[in-house]
Amino acid sequence: MKNLLLLGLVIVLSLSSCNQKQRYTQQSAEIDTYKKVMNDYKKMNWDDMPNYYADTAKIANNVITAKAITVAQAIEKNKDDAKLFTWVVEDIDYEMVVTDKGETWVNYWGIWRGTLKSSGKIYEIPFHNTAQFVDGKIVREDGYWDNSEIMVDLQKLPPPLPTETTVTK
Repeated sequence: MKNLLLLGLVIVLSLSSCNQKQRYTQQSAEIDTYKKVMNDYKKMNWDDMPNYYADTAKIANNVITAKAITVAQAIEKNKDDAKLFTWVVEDIDYEMVVTDKGETWVNYWGIWRGTLKSSGKIYEIPFHNTAQFVDGKIVREDGYWDNSEIMVDLQKLPPPLPTETTVTK
């Protein structure tokens, strides 16, 4: 009888642990999707990048959520950055977590190595992105990094030359 009770307890515990959703992993469909996002960023493949985001997705890089921008606006910022820099990105790690509220987030850590085209100066900046997924699409993305050295250097650059305009009489 004692063995039967013990066996029943083991079965109940086994079944209850099987029904729990995995809360942490380094292999998931969401991670695979975020790897595609990062590969598009690395290759400056701006046309495919929006495919992984919900239409209402917001991106908050180094800003509070209230100042988040759309995916299209973020891509335009990336295009502007590409006029100033060439870059490579080294992936460090990906992980997916499910929060106590049931939200699914993919965390990413990397190193951004950018060369300022005008001076040839190289910057190495560690960064962290975290992306919330709903139904396989990114609905929110937050990015965190310290770009203060770049900002100081950009302020030291001479202003751009005025562009030639045609004057009609």
